[in-house]
Amino acid sequence: MRIAIAADHAGFLLKAVVIELVREAGHEPIDLGTDRGDVSVDYPDYAEKVSQLIREGKAERGILLCGSGVGVSIAANKFKGIYAGVCHDTYSAHQAIEHDDMNVLCLGTRVVGEELAKEIILAFLNARFMGNEPGQERHTRRVGKVRKLER
Repeated sequence: MRIAIAADHAGFLLKAVVIELVREAGHEPIDLGTDRGDVSVDYPDYAEKVSQLIREGKAERGILLCGSGVGVSIAANKFKGIYAGVCHDTYSAHQAIEHDDMNVLCLGTRVVGEELAKEIILAFLNARFMGNEPGQERHTRRVGKVRKLER
């Protein structure tokens, strides 16, 4: 998969670790910035970059980093077709894909450390939406209702 990755200044230091982990996991990371951690930048700008790449079909999923994860999540969810969630544990990271078809993982770099972030990202990358599997149709129905809310 192609994974669009971006961070504001608070997420900058973890971004390099995320890019390398995504690459090691066999995926193609797409670095959308920021390129410096010593200059304050606005997280909505980076949420927009990741969201646009996914909406254009140039990336299948995204990872956004900011101090809490909340700001980038709020911003990303403003874009039609983007389903972003803050996940600070592995269960939420895979469950949000399996049941809710989340396509953008948001992490708070002031909330989780590097090792936990790696575990969360691997759970996110390895999960697949279950709605198309026999007996799991309820997830497709629920996701369909969420998508209907966008209209």
